[in-house]
Amino acid sequence: MMKKIIYAFLGLVLFAACDDDDSRQDNPYLFDLNFSFLVDLSLPQYNGLNFPSNPVYINNYGHGGIILMNTGGNSYVAFDAADPNHVPKGCSVLEIDGLEGTCQCEDHNRYNLITGQFIEGENLKYTLYPYRVTDNGNGTLTVSN
Repeated sequence: MMKKIIYAFLGLVLFAACDDDDSRQDNPYLFDLNFSFLVDLSLPQYNGLNFPSNPVYINNYGHGGIILMNTGGNSYVAFDAADPNHVPKGCSVLEIDGLEGTCQCEDHNRYNLITGQFIEGENLKYTLYPYRVTDNGNGTLTVSN
């Protein structure tokens, strides 16, 4: 009987210790969206993505659009362009300023577009909301959640 209790306790501890990456954001302002889209790097609007450190804004996806960037080689990052520390509204869409994204609301929160970490602002709890980027190997990328 004691063995069953010990095994049950160990099983509960192992189960509670497991965490998947879908719960890492737990942001009350930005909920999970289901989308997937293709980016053709040969198109002029995505030309900046052929070179490192040239963020590109893509409208109509995510909460405030998507900021996509080549971080070197065939490595890319994508973040939601909505400030993760605001209820989404017109001024909370980040404006690209070099390698930073700046919120246009009164607090002007700033975020690093390579890491997604916040740089400046008050009471910032959430980093930028990341999306998956897959290099398809044929000059296209798939961005998805």
